[in-house]
Amino acid sequence: MRTEHETLKVSRDGPVMTVALNRPANRNAIGGAMMAELYAVISEIAVDTTVRVLVLRGEGADFCPGADVKHYGGADSAPRAPGWSPLHEFQIPVMLHEMPAVTIAAISGACAGAGFGWACACDLRIASETAKFNSAFLDVGVAGDMGGPWTLPRILGAAKARELYFMPGKFDAAEALRIGLVSRVSAIDAFEADLDALTARLARAAPLALTAMKANFLAAEKVGFADFIALESEKHTRLFQSQDTTEAFRAFVEKRAPVFHGR
Repeated sequence: MRTEHETLKVSRDGPVMTVALNRPANRNAIGGAMMAELYAVISEIAVDTTVRVLVLRGEGADFCPGADVKHYGGADSAPRAPGWSPLHEFQIPVMLHEMPAVTIAAISGACAGAGFGWACACDLRIASETAKFNSAFLDVGVAGDMGGPWTLPRILGAAKARELYFMPGKFDAAEALRIGLVSRVSAIDAFEADLDALTARLARAAPLALTAMKANFLAAEKVGFADFIALESEKHTRLFQSQDTTEAFRAFVEKRAPVFHGR
């Protein structure tokens, strides 16, 4: 995978991939180049079975405040980056939600608009105490994109999701934790260490089980309960016979850390 980009920083540590939105002078606001580059990078990660964890974050003080209004708000407002198409915009949250890897939005500073939608599409969200959230779409006269009306009710419930969209306004990390939007909030000087601890924990997990667990959650969104039980049971039975599961049981009994090989 190419690691040099105009608007992103991409790095890898074993099975953990980090994609940082990299327009800090613009608070990581989205323009056409970022949309095209992010679509290309996420597309590659989504089919790379060696990636088990993806962290999406912002470079600098902010996660992403949404679209760069100066870029989109002029007379010629359509993005003109080479290779851009509407497919890029609409498929990014789908890939974040459905890729086999566990996706984490690591949020500091502004998280609004399309950035808010991307965060909601991830499996997990953690925040620093500096995080500020806002759906923001109605304030700029649009109904919204990036899938929030699909993801947010599943995170918060239908009523709260509608409230955040119909009555946009900023709320802080403590409120995000209270309503269940984020799973943890860290002091700014502990944020990086807490993020590293979370990704390391997931990276240590049995890889077959981690992938199957995410697949179970995705299947549960699409089928009835009885059909889901059948799918879950099939995966459980198959994984129970794997070398990794045998190793996990032995390690538990022997009170040691397991060593997984993905088979």
